[in-house]
Amino acid sequence: MRRRDVLKSTLAGAAVLATPNIVRAEAQHVLKFLPQADLATLDPVWTTADVTRNHAHLVFDTLYGQDNNFQPQPQMAAGHAVSADGRQWDITLRDGLKFHDGSAVLARDCVASIQRWWQRDGFGGVLRAATDEVSAPSDKQIRFRLKKPFPLLADALAVTTNMCCIMPERLALTDPMKQVSEMVGSGPYRFVASERVAGSRVVYERFADYLPRTDGPAEMTAGPKTVNFDRVEWSVVPDPATKSAAMRAGEFDWWENPTIDLLSTLKGQGSLTTVVKDHSGSIGVMRFNCLYPPFDKPAIRRLVLSAIDQRAFMDAVAGADPELIRTGIGLFVPGTPLASDVGVDMMKGPHDPVKLNTDLAAAGYKGEKVVLLAASDFPVISALALVGGDLLKKIGFNVDYQSLDWGTVVQRRASKEPIDKGGWNMFFTYGGGTGNVSPASLTVIRSNPATAWFGWPDDPKMEALRLAWYDAADLAAQKKLCAEMQAELFENPSYAPLGLFYQPTTFRSDLKDIPEGIPQFYRVRRAA
Repeated sequence: MRRRDVLKSTLAGAAVLATPNIVRAEAQHVLKFLPQADLATLDPVWTTADVTRNHAHLVFDTLYGQDNNFQPQPQMAAGHAVSADGRQWDITLRDGLKFHDGSAVLARDCVASIQRWWQRDGFGGVLRAATDEVSAPSDKQIRFRLKKPFPLLADALAVTTNMCCIMPERLALTDPMKQVSEMVGSGPYRFVASERVAGSRVVYERFADYLPRTDGPAEMTAGPKTVNFDRVEWSVVPDPATKSAAMRAGEFDWWENPTIDLLSTLKGQGSLTTVVKDHSGSIGVMRFNCLYPPFDKPAIRRLVLSAIDQRAFMDAVAGADPELIRTGIGLFVPGTPLASDVGVDMMKGPHDPVKLNTDLAAAGYKGEKVVLLAASDFPVISALALVGGDLLKKIGFNVDYQSLDWGTVVQRRASKEPIDKGGWNMFFTYGGGTGNVSPASLTVIRSNPATAWFGWPDDPKMEALRLAWYDAADLAAQKKLCAEMQAELFENPSYAPLGLFYQPTTFRSDLKDIPEGIPQFYRVRRAA
């Protein structure tokens, strides 16, 4: 089958080979995007999947956005006032905000949205614990009455993953452990449910009543979110070679995450620009399920970490361009204020397989099957899973390597069922954004099993250190606590950091003003 036939089949009949005049006319109004994976989950409160996060920033808006320095800026909020004792915040909404169903955005919608969000998000959970009451004294005002001052309140409402997305009250009252039934936000684009084709296509249309800010820095999720395209069309194409050829042929505008081994062919095209936009990088994560054997035992988890060679994992992901790789990674990106090298020498690998086998038995492993979820359609995650699966076998684990699409992994990892009833022991992913520079958004270190991320670790010491960070008096105190958190990670690991790489993105050179950071579709324009 010819490549173009493959592409047309993958796009479920989409007419990618239109006549030149139609293509040129359409290009002025439609942005065609190749996402990292299928959009299997629509609710950004329910999951931390990056593809859902990217979708959410089209459909929803937030009370505060983040600028390029990860600082909060008013977004839906016109501003706020804080009482002299720091225990009351009054946030005022901007005029003219509307939802996609035509209803006005009211403070009570925001209150319900906050109350749903903070039951799932780690930063939100800390804000919830510090809050006596959040209410809507009027249609335009949101009031927080706090148990104690919480200077990071705006930072919490500005998180980009597990975002505090504002939705109508009727939807925000949905159980946070269940997904919302409709995509109704107040963001710059409207989700077109009738055109969604699972595994193939997602469509967004410009929301005519969206009212962007007129001030503030136009950076990341902050400031004016001007819309320059009538439609944004996502096409899910699993094969990287097909995507590369389609980009070079001009059939798409933007490929979110080109595989590293194809960068040389993309960089050689004058019509394409390939550049790193997300400077927080992507930290590889090997996540343990702490509920069931064998990874319910800290000693076994420590043994796995002791056998890890971060360079081996990152070479599998980005070895074709070693300049993109960083090793010696703990909790945070090297060079950022809270980064530390405490404990990272533990992951020197490789080690003597015979000794590892002996140590594994001594740690209490009894030959239990290890169900490893591997995302076959997500190359940079698949690479981690292949290296990780091979490592586990060398150590002596009985590995059940299950190759699945990423959407299925996202759904499956939320299950707490035992292994013999569809559960899991390990999956692989990446951390990024603010989670790579601050414990406030580092989902993987939450260690209260009732509120922890998938894997559900129970580590009271880690949880106490994490919560103490919010009350730290200054940067020196924050750094000390982060070093202690990293030491605790290597003593009682809930995951293994696998190194870091910087993921480039590729887009047509006539696209301008693509924001720094995560993929965002406002402000992007086509050169005249």
